[in-house]
Amino acid sequence: MPERSNNPFQFWQELKRRKVIRVIPVYAAAAFVLLELVDIIAEPFGLPDWTLKFVFVLLCIGFIISIILSWIYDITPEGVKKTGFVKKTTGQQKETPSRTTGWKIATYVSIVVIVGLLILNIIGSNKTAEVDTSLEKSIAVLPFQNFSGEADQDFMCLGLTDEIISHLYKIESFDKVVSLTSVLNYRDPERNIPEIAKELGVNYILEGTYKKIGEDVRVHAQLIEPGSDRYIWIHEYNRPYEEIISIQSDIALQIADHIKAFLTVLEKQNIQKIPTTNQEAYELIQQALYLSNTKKYTSFDQLADLALKAIELDPNYADAYAWAGLFTYFKGAYIGESEVQSVVWDALTYYNKALELNPNNASAHLGLATFNELTKWDYIKAEQEYLKGKELEPNNLKIINQYGEFLVKMNRLEDALSYFDTMIPSSDLIRIQILSGNKKEAYNSINAYLKVNGEHALRWVGACYILLEEYDSAKFYLESAMKYEDPQMLVSRFQACLALIYHKSNNHQPAQNIINQLIDRSKETTAGSPGYFIGWYYSGIGEADSAFIWLEKAYQNRSMEIPWLKADPVFKNLKDDDRYWDLYERTGHKAYDDYITSRKK
Repeated sequence: MPERSNNPFQFWQELKRRKVIRVIPVYAAAAFVLLELVDIIAEPFGLPDWTLKFVFVLLCIGFIISIILSWIYDITPEGVKKTGFVKKTTGQQKETPSRTTGWKIATYVSIVVIVGLLILNIIGSNKTAEVDTSLEKSIAVLPFQNFSGEADQDFMCLGLTDEIISHLYKIESFDKVVSLTSVLNYRDPERNIPEIAKELGVNYILEGTYKKIGEDVRVHAQLIEPGSDRYIWIHEYNRPYEEIISIQSDIALQIADHIKAFLTVLEKQNIQKIPTTNQEAYELIQQALYLSNTKKYTSFDQLADLALKAIELDPNYADAYAWAGLFTYFKGAYIGESEVQSVVWDALTYYNKALELNPNNASAHLGLATFNELTKWDYIKAEQEYLKGKELEPNNLKIINQYGEFLVKMNRLEDALSYFDTMIPSSDLIRIQILSGNKKEAYNSINAYLKVNGEHALRWVGACYILLEEYDSAKFYLESAMKYEDPQMLVSRFQACLALIYHKSNNHQPAQNIINQLIDRSKETTAGSPGYFIGWYYSGIGEADSAFIWLEKAYQNRSMEIPWLKADPVFKNLKDDDRYWDLYERTGHKAYDDYITSRKK
């Protein structure tokens, strides 16, 4: 029997004799190389997220087995043999040394490989993390490409894009997050990333693909810095389909992490919060938003019905209540089809329920802001709600733009201009530039707006030329919109615009025909505020008495257009009349003026 010893040095010598010490670095080097290889090929081959962890566990098990086998067996020139115990030597007998040159070389090479890989990883990691923190943290999330081969997955693909943008809205340290509306123009798969980044005025672009495979989903995302033409982050998610909600939040957090955006604890919690666990309810809301964003809906009723079905499936789905409120409310707006008073109070109920379930629901605060502005004419409360929504989602362009438009209506033009991105032309931006006297910038924005939106921009460009009092140009664009059969040309707003330019160009009969049609419409419905726009028309042609008659009717019907009474230059003809200032006070404008005055003291 061999002698046993508790001497650590003897145990170390025994480990060396059995070549266990030499097996460890060789195995570690091989394992390290294998892990690096798996990490490299995982993305291109679409391996699951858990692949690297699984291989690591197998290698750990293999390490234990290799230690045991190296203790028991030895590789000799004669083959694999069981390692014997050390025999005591007597006299001049000496243990014949084994040939160890090969093992020594393997050990040294393994140590060099490990050290080299560690250095490369450290250098590579530092290189990946090198982000120019002086760059503005501005980003556009381009529409994800649908690789499912099924058009019925378009809504989820676009929903993925929309949700990532919505999450990024919540991060205050971002300087700019381009809205979904603006990136929808870049759905072409053959897109030039540096050119798009320049057009949108951003330093980072996220693009990706979406593919539904049975009950699973594969999402590939890559974050690009167009200025240096490099990829900052690339990742592929292979998850069960029902986990797509968590994928969106993870992508948003990865973006923030890789471009070194500061994230508060509350912001991270809001991003990670799962709005609903009911997949069908979630899909219904995504369908409604897809139809809304792509203008493929037939009516606001269609959108509201989808939101209400989602509420039936999940009565605790705060987002569903918020969207139900917004879709319901805008059934009575200028492009709506419902009586104003028949929808606004239902919408208010949905907003309040959404905030009961989630006090930090920015969409519900936006809804309350809109309700207080357009229905109650409580502009003080409206501003508070706009600012609350903006606090929760500092980069949400819907909130920012609607608050900017609110400031225009309150005639705070200088403040309003700071809420619009001059890189992204819009009808609201053009109106602000005109009203504030920046006509040169307005013309540039009109050209850019037409270039981006094509025929869909014609009606608004015509309305903007009315503000510029260039009626021939206004007539050209409004009539062009009619030729393209733009359905919104039939709403009260643009019908009144047509009537005004016909009157200004001495085509009085066509103008009167349109107004007669609007008068008939006002007898049937308040949807779209026909009474207000008839009053707007009469003010524009200088018939004050008729203008006040119809504006009073608009007041009685709680028209959503009344807030424009203060800032729209068409009403300058009325401001020498006491009836205007009486209406001005009754519609909440004086109270807001007093509020602003007191705030400045």
